[in-house]
Amino acid sequence: MRTVRIGFVGAGSHANRVHYPALSSMKEAEVVAICDINGERLRATADKYGIKRRYSDYKKMLDAEDLDAAYVIMPPHQLYDIVVDCLKDGLSVFIEKPPGVNSTQTNSLAWYAEKHRCKTMVAFNRRFIPLMRKCKEVVEMKGPITQCVSAFYKNVQSEEPPYYRGAVDTLTSDVIHTVDALRWMAGGDVKEVRSSVRRLYSDYYNSFNAMVTFTSGAVGFIMSNWVAGSRVNSFEMHSRGASAFVNPDDKALMFTDNKPEPEIISTFDAAGGSREFYVYYGFLAENRHFVDCLIEDREPETSFKDAAKTMKLVDSIYANSTE
Repeated sequence: MRTVRIGFVGAGSHANRVHYPALSSMKEAEVVAICDINGERLRATADKYGIKRRYSDYKKMLDAEDLDAAYVIMPPHQLYDIVVDCLKDGLSVFIEKPPGVNSTQTNSLAWYAEKHRCKTMVAFNRRFIPLMRKCKEVVEMKGPITQCVSAFYKNVQSEEPPYYRGAVDTLTSDVIHTVDALRWMAGGDVKEVRSSVRRLYSDYYNSFNAMVTFTSGAVGFIMSNWVAGSRVNSFEMHSRGASAFVNPDDKALMFTDNKPEPEIISTFDAAGGSREFYVYYGFLAENRHFVDCLIEDREPETSFKDAAKTMKLVDSIYANSTE
């Protein structure tokens, strides 16, 4: 396979901000067909990226086109049947997080992928942020990560239930970024979870804190609060003699060998100097990873099977709450 032929379901704002530009920059990938029920969005996106084959019905696209893979980029409560149809057609599939509204859906998608021998990937972009990859590599040069922190704060106040009018809970829909990043940093499988899940000034759970121990020997901490001062997403990684304090929107402070002054690594420098959001925030790298995996016939890092482990940890955070 020299060029991956892609059918794209979805022409919304997020897909246009990160996934279409990422794919259009790769000579090994070609979006040959696009589908969206919104005619205006469909036309605007297809015109911008020169996509001639346009559909309002994804089943017609699957029937008519010779595809290697499908991108299904839409809200999680709307994607399950579409993804199953793509997998049953033998297509590799790329989706955004979360991989369904619950673990049952994720496990089922992983089952279909294995049955039909399809490559799959969930867009957990924090793993693929160049600054995050660089910091993890530097810290692990001193030894395995022994302690890590994944923190995500926002100020989200609405009279309606989040997210998608209550279709998906906050932890599963968005805080899951911190859950998956913690698994990636710590390595190994989860041994034990102790957590606190709370409602702060809300009728819905909006604060999630947990201490997670892993078979790798690492201990990880999740901290989130959706009524904080502003959006802040930060990470810590510690090994013997090395510590990284990472803000992917700005920079990382890297401390090694008890030196009082840190090495400062800009998120833009880690991304080769790019100030394009889809580049420095990991979206180009995750798309590149998926395309490379299809060409090289290997399993993507964040396959549906792996994503099921992240969803299981989400379940454990709820199940083990002391609140």
